[in-house]
Amino acid sequence: MAPARESILREGIFAGLIGAAVVAVWFLLFDLWRGQPFLTPGLLGAAVFQGVNNPIGVQPTVGNVLGYTIVHGLAFIAFGVLAASLMAVSEREPTLLLAFVILFASFEVFVFGVVGALGKSMLGALVWWAILIGNLLASFAMLWYFFRAHRTLSRTLIGSWGGVVREGVVAGLLAAAVVAGWFLVIDAIQGEPLRTPKLLGTGLLRQSDPLAAIVSYTIAHGIAFALFGIIGAALIASAERQPLFVFALVIFFTAFEVFFIGGVLIAAKWILDELAGWTVLVGNLLATVAMLAYFLANHRALARRLTEAWAEED
Repeated sequence: MAPARESILREGIFAGLIGAAVVAVWFLLFDLWRGQPFLTPGLLGAAVFQGVNNPIGVQPTVGNVLGYTIVHGLAFIAFGVLAASLMAVSEREPTLLLAFVILFASFEVFVFGVVGALGKSMLGALVWWAILIGNLLASFAMLWYFFRAHRTLSRTLIGSWGGVVREGVVAGLLAAAVVAGWFLVIDAIQGEPLRTPKLLGTGLLRQSDPLAAIVSYTIAHGIAFALFGIIGAALIASAERQPLFVFALVIFFTAFEVFFIGGVLIAAKWILDELAGWTVLVGNLLATVAMLAYFLANHRALARRLTEAWAEED
């Protein structure tokens, strides 16, 4: 048992350091790109250690940057050890990997909520979408490490990764196209074609040129949905082998809806001032339905089992 615990601890620490390093490198590059090196850890350090909630006049200091880097690393290590423990248990009982999925979903929502709690002005200076991307990159890096270290479990639950990734990308791009088509119709009815991607590209990605705003937002939108689709495809593949993962799929898509609406309310409430709230909700639901329809069309056996189970309950 002692060697096993040491292995879990070592794996968790390494995974946590990978996640922390990915986030740190991402924000270093992002801050260099906007001409303010170490601004993000400096602001977060000021918020954590000094209670600052207004970024105006705050300059990064060595103490704040170093202190936040240490806290950030320890938090990721703790999360990594917990995730490694769940992964180790899942090798003996694969259905418990459901808890692993819930842990990562909760991690995403928790980090975004904590940053949102710092205040609107602080969140604006930190750039909420950059926080989201950094967090997702860290999660994917840690997941890659865990599943690379537990190849047997990944093959048991998912099978061929190539097919899963391909299916996920197609599903994600399909959902992104549905959302884009929905808002293209809404904008055309209102007499302003492409107003929505131009608005979001200008407001969220800080693009001043209208064409650049439309193109950059469309690309970012497609990448985000493709990543989401890959996770959904992995859960669908797992559900074919372990039916209990249908619950993970439901939790994942529900979390997606809640996270999206919550993210808009926390980080970019102005979107609802420019766009009718019902159009955002309907567009998101249409994307979810399109993605699920695509998945179930490719996994007819799973769809048939779910239909039969539903009929038996009735």
